[in-house]
Amino acid sequence: MQSVASNSAGRLRLASFRQESASSETKGDAVATIQRWTRDFLMSDHPELGRAGHVCPFTAFGARIDTLRFGASDAKAGDADRIRRELLGAFAQFDEIPHPKKMGAYRAVLIAFPGCADEDGVKTLSRVQKSLRLTSFLRGRMIGVFHANAPETGLWNKDFRPLRAPLPLVAVRSLVAADAAFVLRHPLLTPTYFYNFPLAGARRLVELASRKA
Repeated sequence: MQSVASNSAGRLRLASFRQESASSETKGDAVATIQRWTRDFLMSDHPELGRAGHVCPFTAFGARIDTLRFGASDAKAGDADRIRRELLGAFAQFDEIPHPKKMGAYRAVLIAFPGCADEDGVKTLSRVQKSLRLTSFLRGRMIGVFHANAPETGLWNKDFRPLRAPLPLVAVRSLVAADAAFVLRHPLLTPTYFYNFPLAGARRLVELASRKA
């Protein structure tokens, strides 16, 4: 696995797609694995998705403008405090990603945790993620855990599993107007969502509610 050195603030070394293309040193490691998964899964259509378009409609453009960052940690199930520090560091690194004007919504940071592939490791990642959810929401960010057996269903097809990935990872991205369905699932998001999207957000929530009625 590529170097996972971090400083006392928990800041992991991050790479972009452009850095992957420029160097062969990352091939076969955890960073390269989640970069390939991002390209082959998130940035692609899927027959079970339940709607037209890519699994993640924002990722391809983020790759194009170089606002995606990838890292890896060798933390394990017993390293909850370290994982928390590294994810807080990822929040700060997210804010530092340069982007064209008005395109900050296309930023994302994905951190792989290959040492957390067992059941206890996934539970630790989920527990830390939940402890950071309010911090994430208040910053207008979304934080999610992906892993090989993630049970969460798709928004458009209940048989689709959008959070399955070849390695356990935690993703941090911007809250966007299209996240109305997540707001319904997590009411803590509501104030931040309406603050950022007062008109578009209200319209999308009304549309969703009427669709469910």
